[in-house]
Amino acid sequence: MSVSRIKSPYERFEIGQNIDVMVKDVDTEKNRVSFTYKELLGTWEDNIKDFKQGTVVKGIAKETEKSKNGIFVELTPNLVGLAEYKDNIEYGQDVNVYIKKIIPEKKKVKLIIYD
Repeated sequence: MSVSRIKSPYERFEIGQNIDVMVKDVDTEKNRVSFTYKELLGTWEDNIKDFKQGTVVKGIAKETEKSKNGIFVELTPNLVGLAEYKDNIEYGQDVNVYIKKIIPEKKKVKLIIYD
């Protein structure tokens, strides 16, 4: 559903909500159809176009690395960056982040949580 980890599909969708999906696979032996939503959200390159190094943007804290090396921050549903670790940041919290560095060849965004 997205690049960033989510605890529940309810973070993205509501029951009865109409959404666009793409058929990923049709298994006639098992009578199953596989769909994807994430691939309709664009590539890393498509999503990074809206962001510039050296700016402050809003994001959502998604996961803290267990070793406290950083916090994954969702900038869009298909674009996540890693911010330097900061105490008292909780899952789902809105945060302002400074875009420290964009590394296109590694598809990485380095962030700093901005107070």
